[in-house]
Amino acid sequence: MSVEIIVPNMGESVVEATVAQWLKSVGDAVKAGDDLVELETDKVNQVLQAEADGVLASVAFNEGDTVTVGAILGTISGSAAASAAPAQAQPVATAESATAPAAEPAAKAGATPVAEAMANANAVDLSKVAATGPAGKVGKTDVASAISGGVENTTWSPKKSAAPAKPAAPAPVANASGKPEDRVRMSRRRQTIAANLKTAQNTAAMLTTFNEVDMSAVMNLRKRTKDSFIATHGVGLGFMSFFTKAVVGALKQFPAVNAELQGDELVYKRYFDIGIAVGVEDGLVVPVIRDADKLTFAGIESTIKTLADKAKKNALGIGDMTGGSFTITNGGVYGSLMSTPILNYPQVGILGLHSIKERPVVVDGQIVIRPMMYIALSYDHRVIDGGTAVRFLVKVKDLIENPDGLLLDL
Repeated sequence: MSVEIIVPNMGESVVEATVAQWLKSVGDAVKAGDDLVELETDKVNQVLQAEADGVLASVAFNEGDTVTVGAILGTISGSAAASAAPAQAQPVATAESATAPAAEPAAKAGATPVAEAMANANAVDLSKVAATGPAGKVGKTDVASAISGGVENTTWSPKKSAAPAKPAAPAPVANASGKPEDRVRMSRRRQTIAANLKTAQNTAAMLTTFNEVDMSAVMNLRKRTKDSFIATHGVGLGFMSFFTKAVVGALKQFPAVNAELQGDELVYKRYFDIGIAVGVEDGLVVPVIRDADKLTFAGIESTIKTLADKAKKNALGIGDMTGGSFTITNGGVYGSLMSTPILNYPQVGILGLHSIKERPVVVDGQIVIRPMMYIALSYDHRVIDGGTAVRFLVKVKDLIENPDGLLLDL
């Protein structure tokens, strides 16, 4: 009896994916819940798991191939399940595990192939990693947490991973001039980012207006309340929640900036789903804070932290990244002093934040040093007039410079 490995429905608008890597080879024994293959979409990556015990009998697509929803990737044969199942190697004994009961090492160190490969590469002792993955196994996020948390790794003797080794990076190839070059296939996410940004440039009448914000009031408020905020809410108070609140306030006053052009109709959105751009390994993703107008500062900070953690672990779902009405991007975390952000199409506005720098400014006729930030609003001139864009950005500036108007709920 064979079980087909089928490309699942991975969310609205996702109709195809790329086979990123096979985590088992043909002939390998598998158990239900084992990671089999990783698929890469323009939104998220998804690892498919075995639905039954058996042997990976066939593979219909190679790494790098494009597959559509419903396609049969391969098959698992159950004919050799009984004899093949024992071939799943038990964790290699270590000095620590040699005296433990027989079942204990498997419970502690049984790991998915991806997690095992990560542990192998980083010399992590799997017996010391908490297992939160499918079927109580150690998953790749568990190993990632162990690596970042500095788990002791001096007693582990790595065993050969069941997953096929990733191919070595290709050697540089000489170009027509004899100069060495590396050629690497763009990830599906990177291709989609490129296509979306080009669509925004080619479609929208995009302009950018700038202003500067005195961050003194917000910084002083954070300094006074940071300890009590963390103690009360269990999360830090960052700048992004202030800007999210300020953006919502400005959008309420200037609804055209929260609109969308669909054909010959303008759609004015009466909700405030604010996208927050987050940098990941192969580009930017924009998870969305739903109904930001209904959240407290603590609610916004908690949501941002959850989404950022998921983004770093490549665990964002389609639902986390669709349906936003406006976007905020913070180039300041990378040291940017000023930039012109590109629209997150089909949205018609995006706010760019930048580095905070102490600069001399004139206040009440006196030159003083203040922490200043340049802010930028890129907008679609087909929908938003220049005057509206300028006044929107001034409203954001005013709310940040007078944060008491944001009704901070500490």
